[in-house]
Amino acid sequence: MELRQLAYFVAVCEELSFSRAAARCYISQSAISHQIARLERDLGVALFERSTRAVVPTDATMRLLPLAKQMLSLESAIRATVRTSGHRIRLAANMSFATRSLSAIAGARAAHPDAEIEFVIKPFRQRITAVADGDCDLALIRGSVDEPGLAVEKLWVEDLVIATSAAHPLAIREQVTLADLSPYPLLLPPEQEQVLLHTVIRAAFADLSAGPTFGPPIPPDHTATMELINRPDAWTVLYADSPTEGLVVLRLAEHRLRIPVSAVLRSDTRRSPILTTLLSGLHRR
Repeated sequence: MELRQLAYFVAVCEELSFSRAAARCYISQSAISHQIARLERDLGVALFERSTRAVVPTDATMRLLPLAKQMLSLESAIRATVRTSGHRIRLAANMSFATRSLSAIAGARAAHPDAEIEFVIKPFRQRITAVADGDCDLALIRGSVDEPGLAVEKLWVEDLVIATSAAHPLAIREQVTLADLSPYPLLLPPEQEQVLLHTVIRAAFADLSAGPTFGPPIPPDHTATMELINRPDAWTVLYADSPTEGLVVLRLAEHRLRIPVSAVLRSDTRRSPILTTLLSGLHRR
């Protein structure tokens, strides 16, 4: 039994989907299925009843789940306990923040040559947990959280962009309005995976007579580019730093779709000079 298998097990329990759990853990669906199967063989029990429509936890799963969470929490506590203080910072984020984070890390290391700064890739919920447990010093998120023991510091506001395929009827326009886009299918990840993005879109359309026409959700193992190429009548919303090769980016005439980016820290964090410099670098445009 390995700790990573327990992490995958918890992800499948919470997502009730191997594909969503795989996307959350940044591995392939076949890899997470293989690791769960290994865990089942090691324990000698079936943990999930699988069908084409659903993943159903067994009785053994319900007994194992709280213990697995305790084990993962203990791992985070161990890491936090043995970490050297002051000179080492762990920053949790996802790959969409990589460019800005690495620039800030380079600046902090230049100012503090003895600093050790780690850039750790984690899904949203694991970032929050890692900060709360002390495994990471700060996390970058879009939006905000309201949890005891955590503080949120707004860093910047990120623009969202409208993208289509080159074959879309509106692709030749210099600019478009949300009303222009309304009749065409909007392709986004499932709402449970991108709640904030869906909220921003609905708010932007709130004052219009017609809301967005949602198309089928983008599966976790698909890219927006491929979906738009397969659906030339569709459009999507991307974060400003997202790759747009093969797509046409449309300029909105009267709206700006924007989303806040924040740093999450523990409320009792004592800000070392290194952490202060790192946050300052993240604030800069």
